[in-house]
Amino acid sequence: MRYWLVMPAAGVGRRFGGAKQFEALHQRTVLELALRPFLDDGQCQGGAIALSADEPRRAELAARVPERFSLIDGGETRAHSVLNGLMAVSRHADPDDWVLVHDAARPCLSAQDLARLLAGAAGSQGALLAVRVADTVKRALPAVGDEPPRVAATQSRESLWLAQTPQMFALGALAGALSQALSDGRSPTDEAQAMEWQGVAARLIEARDMNIKITSAADLALARAILTAREELAR
Repeated sequence: MRYWLVMPAAGVGRRFGGAKQFEALHQRTVLELALRPFLDDGQCQGGAIALSADEPRRAELAARVPERFSLIDGGETRAHSVLNGLMAVSRHADPDDWVLVHDAARPCLSAQDLARLLAGAAGSQGALLAVRVADTVKRALPAVGDEPPRVAATQSRESLWLAQTPQMFALGALAGALSQALSDGRSPTDEAQAMEWQGVAARLIEARDMNIKITSAADLALARAILTAREELAR
């Protein structure tokens, strides 16, 4: 399945305390490891990586990334960055081509999960990797002062999933959905939400490997352990 990649990587990582996508991990950066599955997949035609306009590591990254992946300026929000990436990809791709959007802070995407997503999206309007909610879910009452919030109710977890990336849709459809959302003053938290607002119900493809997102130093240590374990199993 021919497809293109858009990777939003313009975030400043406020919760992490810095640009987590450039943290060192296994002799590379988090971003480079997030990109690796797509470099290894011959079906990926290329794509765009959206960076902060003043990113000081842009030249260094450009020297380490194949030319078919362009480095572009991101935007104010994730949605703006993804839309900029789609516009860059559209110079080479057709509107009906698949585009996969993948977080630069997810360095543990496996080739197997990527293959499951591509296979699961066939014949659909779009799909995304996700995991079923396993823990009991509580809805909280509004917090009062400095007190911790209290339980309002227990929610059924039967139909709840946690969205991951990659998320894949047709280039033209996704660009139109994001453009419409932004012009309406809405800020989708992921691509699937923008498509939901257009009436598209994307398929949920269950991720079977640990495709974690780096949001803290503890996550970085966990990612290191996951990648080390995979290397040992592959020997």
